[in-house]
Amino acid sequence: MLMSILQVNSEDIPPYAIVCGDPKRAEMIAGKLEGTRELAFSREYRTFTGEYEGVKLAVVSHGVGSAGAAVCFEELIRAGVNTLIRVGTAGSYSQDIPAGSLVVSTAAVRAEGLTRQLVPEGFPAVGDSQVVNALFEAANATAGVTAKGITVALDAFFTGVVEIPHKQYKQAGAVAVEMEIAALYIVSTLRGARAGAILAIDGFADAELSEVYDPHTDAVANAVEREIQSALRAIVSLAHEDAQVTHA
Repeated sequence: MLMSILQVNSEDIPPYAIVCGDPKRAEMIAGKLEGTRELAFSREYRTFTGEYEGVKLAVVSHGVGSAGAAVCFEELIRAGVNTLIRVGTAGSYSQDIPAGSLVVSTAAVRAEGLTRQLVPEGFPAVGDSQVVNALFEAANATAGVTAKGITVALDAFFTGVVEIPHKQYKQAGAVAVEMEIAALYIVSTLRGARAGAILAIDGFADAELSEVYDPHTDAVANAVEREIQSALRAIVSLAHEDAQVTHA
């Protein structure tokens, strides 16, 4: 069956997928796989498949923002994906989590507009514990700061006349902010898939910790490499666990 937006056939999509915003990052991740094939490049959605340590997986870009990203997640799940890991970037709310750190998202504050059209306001956006634990374990095996906690999903990147309540989210205990994880967690929960997310911190979102925003530093590049390796290792671990359950 052809997925109308991603422009890929469902029979070509394996059950594991890494998703990311940037099509160039999707290409970078796909370059670490064996037998890589590019299936399609439709709008912001670029799809690759390949194998990593014997596990077949897809790598798909979803663009910026929850609405467009949710289209990607929906079609991947309809194509048969049951495990999704987002590899992205985020702004930190903590001085203890500077640029170059990794954050594994356990849950997401639904501060975007998409998910309120899918589920009631109080419904939580929560990562799958098995995926989150696999990501955190893999990330901790790399060299550098690794944290986990609640992240915030926002639609706005630049401020307008309405103040973005970063200070409130920080005081409530959120650790970082990005744009798509709430959509990932809600769509996955609704459709019976499991999902997790790992983020490379590329600066501070909190004005009290403000600095010149530069996501193109060596520290950020190293963190992106760490999160990619962590996501790949997590998928291998999850696939092995799934195989043991299947053969039990």
